[in-house]
Amino acid sequence: MSDPNLSSFIWSVADLLRGDFKQSEYGKFILPFTVLRRLDCVLEPTKAAVLAEKLTREAAGLNPEPFLLRKAGQFFYNTSPLDLKKLMGDQDHIGENLRAYLQAFSPAVRDIFESFDFHTQIDKLAKAGLLYLITEKFANIDLHPSAVSNAQMGAVFEELIRKFAELSNETAGEHFTPREVIRLMVNLLFIEDDDVLTRPGVVRSVYDPTAGTGGMLSVAGEHLASMNADARLVMYGQELNPESYAICKADMLIKGQDIANIIFGNTLSNDGLPGKHFDYMLSNPPFGVEWKKIEKEIRKEAEQQGFNGRFGPGLPRVSDGSLLFLLHLISKMRPAVDGGSRFGIVLNGSPLFTGGAGSGESEIRRYVLENDLVEAIIGLPTDMFYNTGISTYVWIVSNRKPTARKGKVQLIDASGCWQKMRKSLGSKRKELSPAHIEEITKLFGGFEESTKDGVPISRIFKNSDFGYRTITVERPERDAAGKVVVAAKGKQKGQPQPDASLRDTENVPLGEDVGAYFKREVLPHAPDAWIDHDKTKVGYEIPFNRHFYVFKPPRALAEIDAELKGVTDRILTMIAGLSS
Repeated sequence: MSDPNLSSFIWSVADLLRGDFKQSEYGKFILPFTVLRRLDCVLEPTKAAVLAEKLTREAAGLNPEPFLLRKAGQFFYNTSPLDLKKLMGDQDHIGENLRAYLQAFSPAVRDIFESFDFHTQIDKLAKAGLLYLITEKFANIDLHPSAVSNAQMGAVFEELIRKFAELSNETAGEHFTPREVIRLMVNLLFIEDDDVLTRPGVVRSVYDPTAGTGGMLSVAGEHLASMNADARLVMYGQELNPESYAICKADMLIKGQDIANIIFGNTLSNDGLPGKHFDYMLSNPPFGVEWKKIEKEIRKEAEQQGFNGRFGPGLPRVSDGSLLFLLHLISKMRPAVDGGSRFGIVLNGSPLFTGGAGSGESEIRRYVLENDLVEAIIGLPTDMFYNTGISTYVWIVSNRKPTARKGKVQLIDASGCWQKMRKSLGSKRKELSPAHIEEITKLFGGFEESTKDGVPISRIFKNSDFGYRTITVERPERDAAGKVVVAAKGKQKGQPQPDASLRDTENVPLGEDVGAYFKREVLPHAPDAWIDHDKTKVGYEIPFNRHFYVFKPPRALAEIDAELKGVTDRILTMIAGLSS
């Protein structure tokens, strides 16, 4: 059965659900049943051997699990004599038999169905009188590997995930990243490693700390397989939402991958893969989400572990945890001496510039720039994601920069690279075409400044270009007669007393001499001013849009006047017509 026919056949189950359930609920039934039937078919050829092995090993007093996995020839097994076809023979006990069958799966698979909350869905179907009909429908779908390959099954499952995401727009953006954005990120991650990744038998690891339904891991795997069929990408991930976690693990299992490295839980407060480091990483963390619920754990780690933990450089404000994910990924980089890492993360505009010198955000930017970790930042078009129309940026971060990139950051303005979608999905109205992805990838790979139609689209800066010193400018307090008040005690004794109401700050670029700046920009306007050097702070910001701003001179006044006169004349003519 071909992919479109298979997915439409599975989708036809929705006809049975219509009326009893809302469209946005269909996925809660169809996805776990699809997984169940696929596993049912995959295990069928070894079923008898697994059951016999179980009896033999238990009789010998041994833990049967490793032996059962070997007999099944998979990363999972089932020890029940039942399967979906056999369940059809006892209509009156379909519910309890289905539950017994689920409980007989190996623990990793049971975890998937528990995260799907499948037992609750079984109760709902039974109450609606649909459990037998739905189970029968799936029992009659041929999902044996001989009929549907892992690749085909993966494609079908991803199509179903997408369809359900479209039916539930409020959660689509939260757990589902547009495929073309992932393809772009994967291209950017792998482009500099083509030589290594095409070697026979190469093994690499990829990690997503906000795995969602597993899209980023899947696309990375597909991309590497297209480059080198012999390459192996070992996938790791963590996900907070139970249903997304279940879908991610199910998708991997369906494609024949090991799911032991997909962890459930909050990555920031409870890292499920402590001490692990990876070759490549991808992440699309939630935009602008506060971290108040986990603030206690985060602050505790920052205070107790400092730079030995994940949050040594600083903590952003509680209203936006995006930069916490950036720091988490940096902590997961393989040390440069062991080959290093590269990762891509999607962030909104706030992490580029929010927070002045000395703030948590600025200190995090300072850390990544002074340690030469940022390769490039790519500005994407607006309206690219399902749940927001805001501007987004892909950061490419690496501790193994090629020689040409050392000490530098490339900014790419790809905000003009888009085509209109035929049908909007939530806030998503635009998409990247394959040609756009290729264009952006070439801009990154070329690592050159370039323009398009006279407008800059790629610019290269030194890391220090984004740094500045915030200096505190003091002016003396004066008495009623206008005489400077002198401090009578303390370390300022004998010096002019600063007037807090006249205090000001100035941002001086790192590359500029503070004294020369002060002499040129401040003293001509305030000859009695001085710098309080004890208060000087170093800050970093990346004013992305400013670097791509092109001044457009206003039109000539005569042209504007002529246009206004034309409009006025038309209005007068219309009024004259009304009054006649």
